[in-house]
Amino acid sequence: MLTEYVAELLDAPDAQLIIDRVQAVLNDEKKRRQSFYEWLTDDVKAEFINGEVIMHSPVKRRHLRASKRLFRLLLDYVESKELGEVDIEKAMVSLTRNDYEPDICFWRKEVADTFDDETMQHPAPDLIVEILSKGTAKRDRGINFEDYAAHGVLEYWLVDPTRQTVEQFQLDEAFMTFDAVGNFHLNDSITALTVPGFTIPIRAIFEQNANQEALQRLMAL
Repeated sequence: MLTEYVAELLDAPDAQLIIDRVQAVLNDEKKRRQSFYEWLTDDVKAEFINGEVIMHSPVKRRHLRASKRLFRLLLDYVESKELGEVDIEKAMVSLTRNDYEPDICFWRKEVADTFDDETMQHPAPDLIVEILSKGTAKRDRGINFEDYAAHGVLEYWLVDPTRQTVEQFQLDEAFMTFDAVGNFHLNDSITALTVPGFTIPIRAIFEQNANQEALQRLMAL
């Protein structure tokens, strides 16, 4: 897709004028991005996307529960197997142009070992999970979807707490886009492509008893 954009631009007779205008916009955006870093505090959940600061509104309880249950399963499993690092919500992922705070991120050990206590801006994770809500679904399926793939996120989950489903995508590295793996429902199980051995029932994301049973099974592996 990127190659097609470049080819179309180079076919335009005013290509240099377009490039100059774009560069001027990006230079201004870079200054505003630095101001965003200086303004951002630990108690604010915000993202910088295509030159705009995106503030996050409070979410519904079903969103919080799904996020916490999946985070608990993934965190305890990854830590027990020393596979890397898992973070929730406040870990900033800084890509070429934009800064995101995904709901859940996983980095394999080789990458996580490069982090220190002062790390605030993180590279693209191996796995990103977004919990869909009315206010974020368009971005999660749009700019986030495209940007995560373009920067090499290997696996992407979209968790819908209303429909109680999980959509799983994997990176097509030849085209740097996401391909659908499956759309999983309450009675299905899902296996992570980037976290070795991590298989859970979808029900464990949405129901407390199933979550506890899945956690016990994972810890016994």
